[in-house]
Amino acid sequence: MKAGSFYQNYREVRLLVVHCSATRCDRDFPVEALLRCHLQRGFASIGYHFYITRDGEVHICRPAHQIGAHATGWNDHSLGICYEGGLDETGRPADTRTYAQKCSLLDLLRQLKSDYPGARILGHYQLSASIHKACPCFDAREEYAEL
Repeated sequence: MKAGSFYQNYREVRLLVVHCSATRCDRDFPVEALLRCHLQRGFASIGYHFYITRDGEVHICRPAHQIGAHATGWNDHSLGICYEGGLDETGRPADTRTYAQKCSLLDLLRQLKSDYPGARILGHYQLSASIHKACPCFDAREEYAEL
């Protein structure tokens, strides 16, 4: 998949920000539910550029040339990638990525790093010390340091 190569010249992308949907791993949260949630929050559409459901399917939610709505203060120069899950069965933050999600996320990030070689990969909580959430519930900077 060529996620952003056609549009990469429209804006400078410095960050690839990984998120979780903060939904329980034992309950489905398909892309349609994410859309409803974001519309209810007043967004024009899904705020992320990509959404990876538990089956590993990568849903393109916004074109890469369009500014996202996923990390206040960081949207102008970033792409938002979200995976379904992030909470265990009791509602506590946990890395709930399925094997399929891990594979798809790795493939997507490899492609995006090819399209935006100067971009850094961070988890949402790693953007700033003022962000007090567990999202994406794993250390994305460490896990993808070699990309």
